[in-house]
Amino acid sequence: MDGQVLDFGTSGNLRHSNLIMYDRQTHSWWQEMGGQAIVGDLTGQKLEQVYLGIVSWGEFKESFPEGKVLSRDTGYSRPYGSNPYAGYDLRDPFLFDGPADRRLGLMDRVVGVTIDDESLAVPFEALQEEKVISYTLNGQDLVVFFKEGTTSAIDASYIPNSRDVGATGVFDPKLDGQSLTFSGDGSQITDDQTSSNWNLLGRATSGFLKGKQLTAIPHSGSQLWFSWAVFQPDTRVYGD
Repeated sequence: MDGQVLDFGTSGNLRHSNLIMYDRQTHSWWQEMGGQAIVGDLTGQKLEQVYLGIVSWGEFKESFPEGKVLSRDTGYSRPYGSNPYAGYDLRDPFLFDGPADRRLGLMDRVVGVTIDDESLAVPFEALQEEKVISYTLNGQDLVVFFKEGTTSAIDASYIPNSRDVGATGVFDPKLDGQSLTFSGDGSQITDDQTSSNWNLLGRATSGFLKGKQLTAIPHSGSQLWFSWAVFQPDTRVYGD
């Protein structure tokens, strides 16, 4: 932030049931959704959002066989792999008392994308049906990938026992000056121009374009609708 590296901790506070972080340099408070400082010396400053994909371990391991993995041997006693809020995503949010946008179910999962001052929510329900969705938001072409095989982190007490909710990725469909179109069946994503296969991280894994990488677009990849809508009240909803 302005040349200063900040590091963060969890404040223990929530706003609209969304995490509030603090930085150890100025003790300003930061909203997880949107990355903006809301209390303290840096109020109004906003962190740059980078691309984050929430995918299954299998997807990551296949894509990055030499990838690094955080160790559970941290020196702290923590129940890694467990969920203290069993069944959280199957009921109304019990720590949320903000305005409720009923265009979707409050706990419906969405992919949230913001381009400048325009936002879009793509429901997982639509992705589960269509598998790949193309859209133009504020002049930016997007393609949203969906694959099955990733469990919910807030369903069962032991996360590996949770139900499959799938995972997503959002990319610019233009590659080397060519606009690609895509289709999927829930387990495989293919472009219509060369029949190359693509993973959830936007890399071609086989076919004519093997090794090519789509440009990733920062987004909220598995956001609960109530949280997205309260911070982006003017968001479009795909399918409306």
